[in-house]
Amino acid sequence: MTTVGLTGYGRYLPDEVLTGADVAAASGVPEDVVVEKMGLRQKHVCPPDEDHVTDMCVAAAEAALADAALDPAALDLVRYHGSEYKDHVVWSAAADVCERVGAANAYATESYALCAGAPVAIRETSAQLRTGDVDAALLVAASREEDLVDYGNERASFTFNFGSGACAMVLESDPGERARALVGGSAAVTDGSFARDVIVPAGGSREPPSEETVAEGRHALDVPDPEGMKERLAPVSLSNYLAVADAALARSGFERSDLDYACVTHMKRSFHERLFAELGLDPETDGHYLDEYGHVQSVDQILALEAGRRRGLLDPGDVVCFLAAGTGYTWAATVLTWRG
Repeated sequence: MTTVGLTGYGRYLPDEVLTGADVAAASGVPEDVVVEKMGLRQKHVCPPDEDHVTDMCVAAAEAALADAALDPAALDLVRYHGSEYKDHVVWSAAADVCERVGAANAYATESYALCAGAPVAIRETSAQLRTGDVDAALLVAASREEDLVDYGNERASFTFNFGSGACAMVLESDPGERARALVGGSAAVTDGSFARDVIVPAGGSREPPSEETVAEGRHALDVPDPEGMKERLAPVSLSNYLAVADAALARSGFERSDLDYACVTHMKRSFHERLFAELGLDPETDGHYLDEYGHVQSVDQILALEAGRRRGLLDPGDVVCFLAAGTGYTWAATVLTWRG
């Protein structure tokens, strides 16, 4: 059976940062709440005219290709799985990245699962690699959704941790000893009852942009009914995280007790610790809490993986789970076996 390996990965982070104190000052939320409860010490943000989504993707892609020692001309596929808030609307960031990295023999496509994008994109690409449809693929993602955060809107306070950055992964079929990790099984579940809970009110076909929508600030992220969303999400979120993790592990031939390290979406600190406890993991040594990055959409998993590698928390043979959730609401997991 064809194996799929992660042969290289890279990341990119803008130089500019906002601290928890900065976010507290902008929002009026007490600093201790931002830092301790929301779990945000700092986050990277993009200057207005620099570090557009494709710029960040190209930087991360070049690092990933160098890590994989792969010529971009050998790529068959470039898949973008990051934020829909890109350089332009109704536009293919994947095609732009494909051209700029020199992937002359690849085709470009995009995959959207919002913040659940990383495990879903790996799942989709691995299926193509296993069937022989492609032999080498580049996955890129970036987000600068911090641009869409209105710190004066208390309803959207869960977005105050949104930061900027990018990641890239190279996946190849039958990579042998070149694999940094082997890709296993995946799982996902969606509860569409949350589909309209987090929106940018204006800019789409329901409310096209106008002078009025701009003046009224309707092009920022909003949560129309935050209490209702919280009440409905609280009973299902933990169980759905665990369900997709268990299913992905089972499809990889493992059980929850085999799990060594989890790369989890940034979330409030208390929920992060509870999730790790349910998984039987120590949040200090079996994962990395992203309080120095905030939530960078589907980039979070690579940020957590690289932080674990740098901290010496990953050993050859470790079972790693990319575990994520994206508004809409989709929970997703993909399992990898770390090779080093």
